[in-house]
Amino acid sequence: MEKIFEQSVSSISESTEDYYNEDSLLYCGKCHTPREAFFAKGIALMGKKKHPIECSCQCIERTKQEALINQQKHNHLVRRLKAEGFSDPAMLNWTFENDNGRSPQMHHAHRYVEQWQTMSAENLGLLLWGGVGTGKTFLAGCIANALMEQEVPVRMTNFARILNELNRSFSGRNEVVDKLCRYPLLIIDDFGMERGTEYALEQIYSIVDSRYRSQKPLIVTTNLTLDEIRHPQDTAHARIYDRLLEMCIPVSCIGVSFRKENAQEKLKRMKLLIG
Repeated sequence: MEKIFEQSVSSISESTEDYYNEDSLLYCGKCHTPREAFFAKGIALMGKKKHPIECSCQCIERTKQEALINQQKHNHLVRRLKAEGFSDPAMLNWTFENDNGRSPQMHHAHRYVEQWQTMSAENLGLLLWGGVGTGKTFLAGCIANALMEQEVPVRMTNFARILNELNRSFSGRNEVVDKLCRYPLLIIDDFGMERGTEYALEQIYSIVDSRYRSQKPLIVTTNLTLDEIRHPQDTAHARIYDRLLEMCIPVSCIGVSFRKENAQEKLKRMKLLIG
């Protein structure tokens, strides 16, 4: 065994131009740090007083490899979270990096992500209300993408899709609701646009109430006005809206419709192109 050990050390030294220093330890020829160390307290193992260790360049290379592996694991997890969390591939592009700076409410989204631990612990959500095309959905998507980049599972959907899932479910309503409540954050887009049947309103209340009871935050976007939410016309809507206002902080997203502005810009561009 001693002969094999000596041969292995000799081959390493020759291949990497390592060398023995005055302390009788093998040093790396590249970074000039030890590749051997003495056993503590003069202990000898199998007749040897020294054991191999990493030199500085080996340690740096190992650290790089570990960081690369961890980054790959992170990227894989984020891709999986977004595949499961988004119902529309277009949502992948709703990020802070793609913000055009035209939404004055965007700072609320940044703050929500920055304070996520507190928001989650205190069950604080957002009620993003305002007219069509004012950037509510994009703002909510930015929050979802940013949190999933932090490896926080988020589900962004709407009640129309949820009701379809309930109708298609073979295992029953409870499994669908329980799955939605497992996400640390649930985002429901276009609230109030779904059919207002008695069955639909009952399912909507059940999901909102389940989130409330599970102590997990909810973000909702809606074209309804705050006055309509605070003064519903019937009891069925009243108990839903009361839960929402109890869980979510209203954020006004009013102003000029970005969609109309984009349409006008495209029209102007078309006129220039066709003369």
